[in-house]
Amino acid sequence: MRNKKMLNVIVGDVKEAIYNTSIYFNNSYLDSWITDPFGKKIIKQIDKAEVLSAQAVDSHALGVIPVTKISGGAKTLLLVLNEPKKIFNVSTCGNNCAPLLLEIADTLKTDVTVNLRHIMDFGNRSFKIKILNVNKTAHNMKEFVELMIPLLHQEA
Repeated sequence: MRNKKMLNVIVGDVKEAIYNTSIYFNNSYLDSWITDPFGKKIIKQIDKAEVLSAQAVDSHALGVIPVTKISGGAKTLLLVLNEPKKIFNVSTCGNNCAPLLLEIADTLKTDVTVNLRHIMDFGNRSFKIKILNVNKTAHNMKEFVELMIPLLHQEA
């Protein structure tokens, strides 16, 4: 049985976190990230777009666009997938990114740590998300919300 890795969350300011994921992505992505099967899956699920090449996607809403014009959520997920040692602000992602964020953490051979500044909706399924601020693991949305609320109040 494969040892599943965990999604770790740090709430609030993180000195080493990358907050402007869109600009970071535009200046650092590799063509292979886009043409990789998981990269294509991210773009298809988040942006409802088909990868045409490493430089272009066909978006149902926008037509053919350069990769640098995909959504901030898709860019952030691609960064988390391809640079798992870095900490990215996933508050740039909508709730539609939550299932793929969990899948990325499960797919990689290393724990993934992200920065979060809101309560992301991971749905009704069970999961394991460790909140590093309090060193506790949430297994469902109820537990996740209970751990997140006091931390978010500290930020306000």
